[in-house]
Amino acid sequence: MEGLPAEPDALLPEQRRADLEEALGGDAGLFYKPKDDPRVTRIGRLLRRYSIDEFPQLLNVLRGDMSLVGPRPQVPLEVAQYDAAVRRRLLVKPGMTGLWQVSGRNDLPVDQSVRLDLYYVENWTLLGDVVILLRTARAVVRRHGAY
Repeated sequence: MEGLPAEPDALLPEQRRADLEEALGGDAGLFYKPKDDPRVTRIGRLLRRYSIDEFPQLLNVLRGDMSLVGPRPQVPLEVAQYDAAVRRRLLVKPGMTGLWQVSGRNDLPVDQSVRLDLYYVENWTLLGDVVILLRTARAVVRRHGAY
């Protein structure tokens, strides 16, 4: 019927994200996956739990658009809302894994995730990247915060 709101399943992913962000009290446009995200199917949950959904990002690494380690890539909507301090996380290439992923993944509050990304940008070392890669393997096996 005309004039009625769309059924939830008929909403575009962007609209559903906006509804979820509003319901969760989104923090300055920085949106992280809720634990029971209604947009994710059963198979999607399985792929996320074991981080299998990250494998296609290897193509971006091979193309040079991403690195293995770095801050997670952000969507333009989020970047447009960054203040000058948070914008520093864009000084390095985004990575498939990073300090916040191995420090708690989606269980961390948004502000702590941003602080860890900024710490990584300001204190990068090759040895640090190796440590993060090793910790990533452990985090994937343990699956804590993966949803």
